[in-house]
Amino acid sequence: MPLVVFCGLPYSGKSRRAEELRAALAAEGRGVYVVDDASVLGAEDPTVYGDSAREKALRGALRASVERHLSRHDVVILDSLNYIKGFRYELYCLARAARTPLCLVYCIRPGGPNALPQVAGANDNPGLNVSVSWRPRAEKDGRPLAAGSSVLRELHTLGSVVNGSAQADVPKELELEKTGATESPALVTPESEKSAKHASSAFYSPELLEALTLRFEAPDSRNRWDRPLFTLVGLEEPLPLAEIRFALFENQAPPPHQSTQSQPLASGSFLHQLDQVTSQVLAGLMEAQKSAVPGDLLTLPGTTEHLLFTRPFTMAELSRLRRQFISYTKMHPNNENLPQLANMFLQYLSQSLH
Repeated sequence: MPLVVFCGLPYSGKSRRAEELRAALAAEGRGVYVVDDASVLGAEDPTVYGDSAREKALRGALRASVERHLSRHDVVILDSLNYIKGFRYELYCLARAARTPLCLVYCIRPGGPNALPQVAGANDNPGLNVSVSWRPRAEKDGRPLAAGSSVLRELHTLGSVVNGSAQADVPKELELEKTGATESPALVTPESEKSAKHASSAFYSPELLEALTLRFEAPDSRNRWDRPLFTLVGLEEPLPLAEIRFALFENQAPPPHQSTQSQPLASGSFLHQLDQVTSQVLAGLMEAQKSAVPGDLLTLPGTTEHLLFTRPFTMAELSRLRRQFISYTKMHPNNENLPQLANMFLQYLSQSLH
């Protein structure tokens, strides 16, 4: 059954969209299996993406889990960052080997690719599109201060990217520090807080978010492993269930690669018979051209077709063509072609010599 790959940075609503799709498909009576970071790690751990070795092991575990559950009965949903195009290509190869369709759902947060829950009043200036991250300042004993006493807000600004188009850049760093519990504004808007809690229970540090943003390789529908591509901006945009159903259940699976297909069975004497038949055809041609004149149709042993004689052929030239024909035929051995080998070789000579 089909494979659905979710792609996007943290806090972009991937998990909520994956659950929405799972519920919609399950309501239709389809079996759905969701693979995410928590299912292979036991618990979601954002620090994995800060360690290249652990992240590589995570990708391997995700790929193995997807390959294990790809079947003719269940829909597999992969809910992870999937920000490396090489990894998405590996998933495409898995679906192609299983002969099942796949699609990619790209989730983008409206405030930008690395936007976190917004500070109330941050949108007062529509010309600035900034993403806000905050962490409470700890006391000496390591416990965080009470909410509203002292908060260090670090504002990381990047061009907002929506469907591959970048908006104007804003200043690199802005720092704002407010003290006093009575004057502290609300840190998180209710909608953003709900989205962040639903999407992930883990906290991604601002440094890790910035690193993921720089490493992120956005999907491109021009790549065969990134299509069909569905881009969702924010949680207000409805999930295109009809288009996803068509891509999964009515679209054709990617054509299998020739190198992944099993070669047809060939007898142990196939190469011996191939060498013997081609040698007989060459010997008959060298003998027949001794008494032939240009324009004659030559009949060779073991063949039902004729060869138009236009000029004398040398043995070196015919031997070179014979080696080429044998090399090509060895790549596609088939016992069904044994009775036609002489005619096939004669057709190859006729096309190569004229």
